[in-house]
Amino acid sequence: MLLTGQVFLVTGAGGGLGGMAALTLAKQGAHIILLDHAIAKLEAVYDAITAAKAPEPIMYPFDLAGASEADYLELANKVAARYGSLQGLLHSAVEFKTFTPMAMVATSEWGHSLNVNLNGPFLLTRVLLPVLQTSQYASVVFTSDSSARQARAYAGAYGVSKIALEGYAKILADELEAGGRIRVNVLLPGPVDSPLRRRAYPAEDRSQLPAIADLAPVYRYLFGPKSLGVTGQVIDARDFLTGTQT
Repeated sequence: MLLTGQVFLVTGAGGGLGGMAALTLAKQGAHIILLDHAIAKLEAVYDAITAAKAPEPIMYPFDLAGASEADYLELANKVAARYGSLQGLLHSAVEFKTFTPMAMVATSEWGHSLNVNLNGPFLLTRVLLPVLQTSQYASVVFTSDSSARQARAYAGAYGVSKIALEGYAKILADELEAGGRIRVNVLLPGPVDSPLRRRAYPAEDRSQLPAIADLAPVYRYLFGPKSLGVTGQVIDARDFLTGTQT
């Protein structure tokens, strides 16, 4: 129970990776704020956490794309009022529909993708920084994509948002490093049997993919004491789990 008494906010907590990460951290004793727009999925993760006899989480229905700046500020104020401090922020929410040529990306799709994948993480991190800075140590993790970040054809708005997200994370890490309190890193989950992967590659043989739960050690590392002092890094889960990246 290395994370007993700590508080983490997880976006996309109703999704495959976000839900698994939330459960993993809760099993370590952390209090989890589950943030997602899909209430039914939030409830499923809430039930899984309580069934594991972990600290009871908080469900916070929230639409990253449709929320105003005032909504983000209200969220931060509620976190500060209830907990006083925040030890971790995991950006796991994602918007991806299909691979699309740039010439065919609709304006609405472009805006929605960037709002969920880039603007939302920026706004949420900005409003929560004061709460994170009240902690002795805190961890912010942005979830990227090992293929989209290579700017391959048809990655569309999703690919653009992931490239920009990594740049933002690197800048933020550099700005916060001197303070020594908040570490900022990027996680590349790699190919895993997730809902997003199934949507992107429907014909893929899923039996050849690692299960989502296989990534649990990576989340324990990124939000646990072993990653203290590690910041501004891109953590590839495949390298981490095989021992080639520590």
